[in-house]
Amino acid sequence: MGNDHSLCERNDRPARAKIPMKKQKSVLLALGWHDHRLLNGIASYAAEHSWHISAASITKELAIPWGWQGDGVLAWLAGNEELCEFVVSLEVPTVDFSLRRANLPFTHVAQDHVECASMAADHMVRRGIRNFLFYSDSANWTFEERGKGFELALAGHGLPCEWIKWHSHSSYRKGRGEWSKRRSWLASKLKNARKPLGVFAANGTLAVEIQEVCEMSGIAVPKEVAIVGIEDDLLLPQSTQRSITAVDPNFEDLGYQGAAWLGRLMNGIKLDPDPIRIPPARIIERQSTEITAVNHKGVAKALRFIAENFSEDINIDLVARTAGISRRGLHQAFIDHLGLTPGEQIRSTRIEHAKKLLSETDNKVETVAMLCGYRSVNSFFIAFKQACGSPPGEFRKLATRGRAFSGGV
Repeated sequence: MGNDHSLCERNDRPARAKIPMKKQKSVLLALGWHDHRLLNGIASYAAEHSWHISAASITKELAIPWGWQGDGVLAWLAGNEELCEFVVSLEVPTVDFSLRRANLPFTHVAQDHVECASMAADHMVRRGIRNFLFYSDSANWTFEERGKGFELALAGHGLPCEWIKWHSHSSYRKGRGEWSKRRSWLASKLKNARKPLGVFAANGTLAVEIQEVCEMSGIAVPKEVAIVGIEDDLLLPQSTQRSITAVDPNFEDLGYQGAAWLGRLMNGIKLDPDPIRIPPARIIERQSTEITAVNHKGVAKALRFIAENFSEDINIDLVARTAGISRRGLHQAFIDHLGLTPGEQIRSTRIEHAKKLLSETDNKVETVAMLCGYRSVNSFFIAFKQACGSPPGEFRKLATRGRAFSGGV
């Protein structure tokens, strides 16, 4: 009886409540334009949060899936009107990576084009360049932001910039003769500009065009013209040739952060309507800016010494002795010719090398610190965070996030 009673008690117990399975989020990619690194960043976040990326996603051919239903959209609505109409009609949480249609009721997560331009300007100014051009070929909103940012950054150094726009030139005509007219016009601009000249191109394609026209016109790069572009699909193969210096636009983090903001939206969090800007990662230094364009012999010697010895325990007194000038004189000469102090040049050289090592090697942070001239990890940590806004480990995580997802989504 005792056993029967206990059995009845067990059968009378209420059934344990089942925990409902969490519904998998279904996300559509509606990308009128994309970079594979953007997809890598999206893939990383999607994998971490078990999202389903819909097979109807638009990443190659523009086949619009009218009738699709899901939880959210990651879009790049810079161009096609029908794609824009489709995404608006879905009425689901949406993140747009473009600001071409900033009036749409979406969260906008976009590149910080002004910071990209500032990084390019500072890179060339630190090499002693005082004459500048910005080159664009269309009235693209990204080009406009980059051009205005470049002018603003140079104005902060007291330096002028000429903005040359092919689409605004009197010879601009679409047709069979446009290419040759454009090259001739560009060659004339480059030949007549004061040298040494720093050129910031609005994208990688235009940076390669500047390089080709310089070669065609017998203009030496980087001795006469230094070039900086934006690291896009056309500049990526240039890395094997150590050719054109570029700003790393941080597309992986752009994709990851855009996905993260979409995740918040799908969870019901209301976001600030102001655009969220993702800063560039770093300058990727290549041959096109390997120049020290400074007329002051002492400053030129100091720059070469810093570039060759930043990994050692150097200080300003040692740099001044090497340059054959007093510490005070060196400080003033740097201000006059570069717009920064010798100490700032040492720190920026070390930090730029640290970014390179963190992005391209698996060296431990302690090793990176030592290779960049820091005698303690703590001093490196503080200097890096002050310069970059994030600690070295976080910078490496952002810089390498997309590598495991190189197949896209």
